[in-house]
Amino acid sequence: MRSLGSHRFQCDMQGLLILAEQARAGNIRAVSRVISLLENHPGGREVLRLLDSTTRATIIGVTGYPGAGKSTVVTRLVSFYRRQGLKVGVLAVDISSSVTGGALLGDRIRMQEHALDHGVYIRSMATRGHYGGLAQATGDAAIVLEAAGYDVILIETIGVGQNEVDVVDLAHIVVAVVAPGLGDEVQAMKAGLLEVAHIVIVNKGDLPDADNTLRTLMKWCPNVLRTVATTGEGIPELAAAMTAYRQSRTVGDVGEARDR
Repeated sequence: MRSLGSHRFQCDMQGLLILAEQARAGNIRAVSRVISLLENHPGGREVLRLLDSTTRATIIGVTGYPGAGKSTVVTRLVSFYRRQGLKVGVLAVDISSSVTGGALLGDRIRMQEHALDHGVYIRSMATRGHYGGLAQATGDAAIVLEAAGYDVILIETIGVGQNEVDVVDLAHIVVAVVAPGLGDEVQAMKAGLLEVAHIVIVNKGDLPDADNTLRTLMKWCPNVLRTVATTGEGIPELAAAMTAYRQSRTVGDVGEARDR
């Protein structure tokens, strides 16, 4: 494989085999190159066949409206899972730059506290006009991280609130983040987010309207939690709820079908 950083690199089987082996070994540079290959090269998906792995990561989708604190929740979850000794991958989907078509990298800037942790991989991915809240290569990137030995993969959608349901087909668990006082619960109902979310969290739960928002959501959703992500309050309870939900799944469930 030549000129890996270019959109015009040439693919050959030997080069793909080497790259796949390096990615499976957890080489971060190789992981990044494989994801770039999948994003930029039409024939790049051939490498996925070479990444076959017996490991199975827990894939968590985090969706919600701008301003609800999705990135802060994701950052706190990264810290929680790292304290458990788990490797964590983050795929943060950003709205594409109108000039370059690339991601705006906002989430990587907000997650700088994990930048030097070799047990954390953070990647911003541009939507490039793809609808559904994810980038076109997000699912492929999750496969790469899974093969590279990441135990938990957090996928943060762009958070525009509409057509954000693609994450349901990819994640084992979908968490919808809403904030009190912004009318998020009403908008989430209209957008169908509450129908696809397995767990709903009222972030910024220390604000005055938090109790009202909680009561409203509990009428519609079986799993509603309060968090204050800026302080970490409620994050252990969120992680426990996600673990319980995953353990409750049966072989015939959608999540197991996704694995197959």
